[in-house]
Amino acid sequence: MFKSMVPVTQQAHGKKLIKTIENFEFAKNVNMASVMVHEFSRAASIYPIVFIEDKTKDQFKPVVLLGLEEGENLFVQGDTWQASYIPAIIRRYPFALAKTDEEGRFTVCIDEQSDLVNEKDGNPLFNEAGEPSELMDRVKRYLAELQQMDAFTEEFCSYIAAKNMFTPLNMKVRIGNEMRNITGAYILNEERFNSMSDEKFLEMREKKYIPVIYSHLSSLSQIERLLNFKDKNLTKATELGDQFNEVPAGE
Repeated sequence: MFKSMVPVTQQAHGKKLIKTIENFEFAKNVNMASVMVHEFSRAASIYPIVFIEDKTKDQFKPVVLLGLEEGENLFVQGDTWQASYIPAIIRRYPFALAKTDEEGRFTVCIDEQSDLVNEKDGNPLFNEAGEPSELMDRVKRYLAELQQMDAFTEEFCSYIAAKNMFTPLNMKVRIGNEMRNITGAYILNEERFNSMSDEKFLEMREKKYIPVIYSHLSSLSQIERLLNFKDKNLTKATELGDQFNEVPAGE
């Protein structure tokens, strides 16, 4: 999605304008998007939330699955996003934060190759006096808030990894007449979570991790939504011969 991220400067971008997102062409080939734990409660009812390992940083990070194959976003149909909640990383495009050489400081970056960046139409990054515009002030505040959420997300992932609660996601799904393996991602091991001591549970509750975990686990059922998007035949009614094979929990 991001092609050429560079720091925003008055010298380089003094005349640049940013168009409002009117379509999601820029995200049509994105099959997963990073999310923060603060997004889990809303995202869980739409997307499967899994974790991927960043081996360069030796850490895990959460993402939502937008497609079942590389380069596939099943939620982008034409100009629209087919869901009520759009991940923050998509909504903040073409902006992002990047760390500077100075400890604890970040700089606002922009994707120079984005179609939203131009010199003809949109809102300016800088005013006529060469100072940051109202748009830039809003972007800085928004990205700063996201950065705080991202820090909490990193703490959560580090904690879960340290407790050895991540397990590889190995799932076979049927797409049409073909069986596919979904691999390369991780989920929280529900059995290990349920068997942990009361002391550890209380510790996680105090850290506000419990709702995050439940949201993640409940989101995994949304893989079926992706299958339905992928293969419309899967939305057909279950044959009566299979209708009563499974009794829902609690009945």
